[in-house]
Amino acid sequence: MSTLKNQIEEYFAAGASAVDDPSAMAAFEELRSALESGEIRAAEPDPDSPAGWHVNAWVKQGILLGFRLGRLEASGDELPFVDKHTYPVRRWTPEDSVRVVPGGSSVRAGAYLAKGIVCMPPMYVNTGAYVDEGTMIDSHALVGSCAQVGKRVHLSAASQLGGVLEPVNANPVILEDDVLVGGNCGVYEGTIVRTRAVLAAGTILTRGTPVYDVVNGTVLRAAADSPLIIPEGAVVVPGSRAIQKGRAAEWGLSVYTPVIVKYRDEKTELSAALEDLLR
Repeated sequence: MSTLKNQIEEYFAAGASAVDDPSAMAAFEELRSALESGEIRAAEPDPDSPAGWHVNAWVKQGILLGFRLGRLEASGDELPFVDKHTYPVRRWTPEDSVRVVPGGSSVRAGAYLAKGIVCMPPMYVNTGAYVDEGTMIDSHALVGSCAQVGKRVHLSAASQLGGVLEPVNANPVILEDDVLVGGNCGVYEGTIVRTRAVLAAGTILTRGTPVYDVVNGTVLRAAADSPLIIPEGAVVVPGSRAIQKGRAAEWGLSVYTPVIVKYRDEKTELSAALEDLLR
């Protein structure tokens, strides 16, 4: 992949001069194919990194290159749409072992879906995303560009994983294995959710919102050089914290904050057992 990496970086740096270059399109198509097969990823596990993940900035450059090279094209049969010809909707066969239930779902070219994934309508997976085996993407769920989703994750109805392409070195949203995301949750701005964590319905995670861990008596925050990280097995629920200053304090106002109320135990496992019956 080192040769492809060098080509992508070269054509990305060339700007508009690469638009009509057939070799640039060939390099992009090779990248897109490798993304769809899971051979390369926008981010990958890295035990030597403080966050446990490494961002492949050149892959994001290649995805952006695809938009630069693409031209608007009409496509689709029963549901026509217009988009860059470099990013058509992915087509599936029974041999892919991916269930895409009828009802308005789509997966953009350049996204990887492993075997055993269930897609309930309507849902959407954007380019550059990586979704691993046994995951369920429920109705109205969104997997944003370059988001990384582990094995046996459940994205409940209306949950959203934010996408990020720029800056190219920015951390994408990452859910590790066996994470349970409740309905109407939002995970944004490069947040990492560790293995077996549970996000209760309505939980929102961003770089700017501190997470209060009442079990350990700590406050989790993103830093300038690191994302917000939810610990392994944490159970996070929507909460609030009182505003201590100014007129808001006089009025008794509070603002939203996520709260870690416990860590996953046998009771939590039992409450999640229904997921196996839905797959």
